[in-house]
Amino acid sequence: MDKADQNSDVLKYVRAERIHTGDKTQAPQRESVCVIIEAPITIDIEGVETYTILCTPTEKPALTVGFMYTEGVIESMDDIKVLKECHDDPNTIRVRLTTERPRIDDADRNLLIVSSCGACGSENLKQRIEALPKVDETLNIEASLLMSVYDDLRSYQPLFKASGGAHAAALFDETGRIISSAEDSGRHNALDKAIGKCLLDRRPTAGLGVALTSRLSLEMVGKCARSGIELIAAVSAPTSMAIDVANQCNITLCAFVRETRATVFTHLSRIIGTCG
Repeated sequence: MDKADQNSDVLKYVRAERIHTGDKTQAPQRESVCVIIEAPITIDIEGVETYTILCTPTEKPALTVGFMYTEGVIESMDDIKVLKECHDDPNTIRVRLTTERPRIDDADRNLLIVSSCGACGSENLKQRIEALPKVDETLNIEASLLMSVYDDLRSYQPLFKASGGAHAAALFDETGRIISSAEDSGRHNALDKAIGKCLLDRRPTAGLGVALTSRLSLEMVGKCARSGIELIAAVSAPTSMAIDVANQCNITLCAFVRETRATVFTHLSRIIGTCG
C-alpha cells in the first residue's frame, strides 16, 4: 500500500529510530514507520448501557452490530430500531432497540468481555459460560481447506500488509469461500466486524467457520458460540478455557494452522477424512 493510498483514519506514519542490537558502532537510523491507528469508539445503547471500545475506527456500524450480537445484547437485526453515528461526534454510535424494556442491565448482564464489567474472577463468569449455546453440527470440511482459507485471507489484509499491526477474521463456508472479513488492531473487534457485516447483509452466521490471525481465548470462543459458528481456526495458540468452552459448545477448535499442519483440540469429526 503506497503512502498516497493510505486512509488517514486508519494508518499514519510516525518517526522512529532503528537501532542495531548486535553492533554498538552502528548509529541509530531515523525512519518513517507506518502504524495502525487505535481510537476509542463509544456505543451508546439507549436505556441499556454505554460501551467504549478501543479499535481501528473503520466499519463502525459492523463493529457495533457484531459487538451487540456476540455479547448477547441483541438476537438479530430485528432488535435494532435505530443505528447511526452521532452528528456531533462520529466516534459515537447511537443505538435504540425495538423493545421498550432493556434486554440487559447492571445486575443481569450476559457479557463475557467489557472493560470493568466485573466478570473476570466472579461467580457470574461461570454462569455466563454455562449459558452459552451449543452450536449445530452441519459443517464438514476437507482438512486442506484450512490452509486455502488462510491463503485467500492474505488478499483481505491491506492494513496488516501496510503496518504489520492488524488482526484479521474471515468467515467461510463449507467450500472454503470467504463470506465476510475484517481487520482491526484488536482481535475481538476484527471478529465482531466480520460477524456484523453478515448481520447487516442479513446473512446467517450459523454453520460457518472462522479463520483468525490471533491466539484463541475464552471471549473469542464465546462470540463464535453465540453466532452459531461451528469451526474456529487460528494460527496461534488457544488458552485452556477456550478449549474447555469450545468442547462444551460443540465447536471444532483448530490452532497452529500453518503450512501443512493444524492441531485440533475439540470435535475433530467435522474435518473430513481425519476420523476412522
